[in-house]
Amino acid sequence: MNAPVPKPWIMEIAPYVPGRSTTDSGKKAAKLSSNENPLGTAEAARTAFDAARVDLERYPDAGATALREAIGAHYGLDPARIIYGTGSDEVLHLAAGAYAGPGDEVIFVHYGFAVYEIAARRVGAVPVIAPDQDYATDVDAILACVTEKTRVIFIANPNNPTGTFTSRAEIVRLHAALPKSVLLVLDQAYSEYLDAEDDDGGLDLARTESNVLVTRTFSKIFGLAAERIGWGYASAEIIGAMHRIRAPFNVTIAGQMAAIAALGATDFVEQSRTHNKQWRGWFADQIASMGNKGLRAVASKANFILVLFEGDVSAETAYKGLMDRGYIVRWLPGQGLPHGLRITIGTAEEAQGVAAALRDIVGG
Repeated sequence: MNAPVPKPWIMEIAPYVPGRSTTDSGKKAAKLSSNENPLGTAEAARTAFDAARVDLERYPDAGATALREAIGAHYGLDPARIIYGTGSDEVLHLAAGAYAGPGDEVIFVHYGFAVYEIAARRVGAVPVIAPDQDYATDVDAILACVTEKTRVIFIANPNNPTGTFTSRAEIVRLHAALPKSVLLVLDQAYSEYLDAEDDDGGLDLARTESNVLVTRTFSKIFGLAAERIGWGYASAEIIGAMHRIRAPFNVTIAGQMAAIAALGATDFVEQSRTHNKQWRGWFADQIASMGNKGLRAVASKANFILVLFEGDVSAETAYKGLMDRGYIVRWLPGQGLPHGLRITIGTAEEAQGVAAALRDIVGG
C-alpha cells in the first residue's frame, strides 16, 4: 500500500453535478439551471448583508441565536429546536450522519434530489430507491422498501427535479405506517412556492412527533443562494444529535443578518410566488402546445418544470440547442433522466424566450 486508501463507500459516490453557469462557448446566457429566484433578492436583505461587512474579523454567532429566533417567530416554532447549516444540504447530511451508518438503509424516491444518495453513501449506508408513480412520490412503494435496516427516509416536497407534490394526507399516511425508529426527513426547499392550501403538514408533524425532521432553505424564494443558509426543525433529541456533528460557525454573520431581513420582506416573497405561479402556468401551457412534437411537462408546484422529450428530438439535442440560443437549462442523465430537461421559471422575458427557442428546435 503506497498511499492512503479511501473507504469503498466513498468511492461509490458519484460527485454532485451543479447546474451550469456558462455555455460551451463562454458567451453570456440566461441561467435557468439552478432554480434561483429571477427577481433577485429583497432590498432589505441586501441592505442587511452590506451592513454586516464591517465585522469581517469576527466569527459569527455559533448558535445563530437571532436567526433561530427570527425563524421561530416567523413560522411559530421553538427556536431551541431549530438547526442551521450551509444550505439545507448540510442539514440533510447531518440527518444521515446522525442516524445512519454502515449496513443501515436510507430510502429515497426514484428521481429524487441527488444529495440524498450522496448523504447515504458518505456514511456507508445503503441507498434504497423506491419506484416512482409517473415521476411522483409513491407512498406505497416507499413503505414496501422499509425493512428492519431502514434508518432514514428522504422526501422532497415539492420534489426536485420533477416538481411533483405529495399531499398532506399521503404524508400523514406514510408517517403513520413507519416504525418510530425511522427518521422521516421532509425536504421543503420549495415550500414557499406553494399555495396555502397545499401545505403538506410537515411542520405540524415535526412539532409533535419524535421522528420527523423538516428542512428548508433561504436559497430559493428568498433569493439568498450565494450565502448558503438552510435550517431544519425536529424534536429536541434529533436536533441535539445533529448539533454534535454540525460544523461550528457554519452560517456567516452577513448571511444570518440577510436571512433575518429576508423573513420580514413579505411583499417580495409574495411577489416572487405570484410571478412564479403565473409564468409556470404559462410555460406549462406552451409545452403542452408542443405535445405533438413529443414534449411533456410534468405537473410542478416548484419554481421549475421538468420537460420530457418523448418524440423525435432528444433532450440532449434540445439542451445543446437551447445553449446555442443563449439559455442554460439542466439536462439530467446522471439522475436517470436523459430524456428530461429541468427548466427554471425565469423572468417573463426568459420564459418567453426559452419557449420560443424550444418551439424552434422541435419545429413546432
